[in-house]
Amino acid sequence: MVKKSDLDEIMKKQRQFFATGTTKDVKNRVKHLKKLKQAIKDNEDAICDALASDFGKAPFETYVSEIGTVLVELGHTIGHLKSWAKTKRGKTPLSHMPGRSRIYAEPYGTVLVISPWNYPFNLAMAPVIGAIAAGNTVFLKPSSAAPMTSKILYKIFSGVFSFEWVAVFQEEEVKNFMLDLQYDYIFFTGGADVGRMVMEKAAVNLTPVTLELGGKSPSIVLDDADFTIAARRIAWGKFFNCGQTCVAPDYLLITEKAKKPFFEAIIKEIKKFYGENPKASHDFARIINDRHWARVEKLLHKGKIITGGDADKKTRYIAPTIIDGISPKDPIMQEEIFGPVLPVITISSIDDAINFINERPKPLALYLFTTKRKNTKRFINETSYGGGCVNDTLKHFANGHIPFGGVGRSGMGSYHGKSSFDTFTHYKSVYYNLNLIDNPLIYAPYSKFAAKIIRSIVR
Repeated sequence: MVKKSDLDEIMKKQRQFFATGTTKDVKNRVKHLKKLKQAIKDNEDAICDALASDFGKAPFETYVSEIGTVLVELGHTIGHLKSWAKTKRGKTPLSHMPGRSRIYAEPYGTVLVISPWNYPFNLAMAPVIGAIAAGNTVFLKPSSAAPMTSKILYKIFSGVFSFEWVAVFQEEEVKNFMLDLQYDYIFFTGGADVGRMVMEKAAVNLTPVTLELGGKSPSIVLDDADFTIAARRIAWGKFFNCGQTCVAPDYLLITEKAKKPFFEAIIKEIKKFYGENPKASHDFARIINDRHWARVEKLLHKGKIITGGDADKKTRYIAPTIIDGISPKDPIMQEEIFGPVLPVITISSIDDAINFINERPKPLALYLFTTKRKNTKRFINETSYGGGCVNDTLKHFANGHIPFGGVGRSGMGSYHGKSSFDTFTHYKSVYYNLNLIDNPLIYAPYSKFAAKIIRSIVR
């Protein structure tokens, strides 16, 4: 059993290790990231087995959303790290001449990464890759709700890094006192309630944080949309990983005119994906545990079920479900669903959709289906959300070349690719002056002539 004194000792060891400069050596960072990439490749089967054990995830989904995405992130980081870490020249104004300015990419020190259970491999690996790339030491707390994945994370990291560099804590009890330690940065992915607690604890030590939270991310299908494409891509985004995705389409806004063709199309797509009986499909995952199953199952009892609605507690199965006739006041609209249930709310116009979204907390993602550029421009300019797609779902999250993060109650800060490096890096600015010339105008006693010269320079 891990005690707080054990964490204190590991923190001490990590700070001593950081002080040696080992993690600041860019070549050494690259070397270890390459080792990490190879270790993941060597353990692909074990990772798939762990995800299947934790919540019945299909090997294909595991590779696409967990292993493959992380390997791409590693490859991108390894290929660009030397450039990212290089000292940059800053502009120097005329008033500071003769002199020069430099910007140094400096690691924070010892950072804490807390990852969730829904993508337990990817969402642990991705921020840690950024933290290592930036030169930090890491405390990693993966989710105890996915215990087999936590074990494989421990195996992989401990095979590449010493605990003084990356320490992985599988034990559930450490979460009770882990946040009491003083870190140099905290990166948390999870729900808003725990996010508030993390921020509260961080505030005590003025520790900077990144919070990747969630919220109710809307999909909007307008009259001019391609209904077949919209149905296929919403079904994929919603039911991937059994709906347990922070950026999954949480609810659907659609006009009365578009409902019939869209419903017909999405029912066909669900059958194409998972067959007549999704419960028998090896490609449809399960809810992570009994508590979450019970929470999602309660949401099935309001509104008109268009398709699905079946549930089996024993196997933690809930069918891909579409529910029409939902009111904004219904329970299903009061919380993030995090399951394979898509509530439908009827809108009368694009203005109605924009107003509906703006009256609620800013979502983590937004998905718009339209063929008209003017509609796209309106949603980009008139609504605020973390990120999203036009005529697709989830793909922005999987693009490591663009930052991913929330806004408002859906989170703060971003990561992926260089954004991950930037998140775990302090950019230290230094101005170098020369001793050959010393401008006498800036020193007291101040004269009218000096003021006139300064005003002529500062414009």
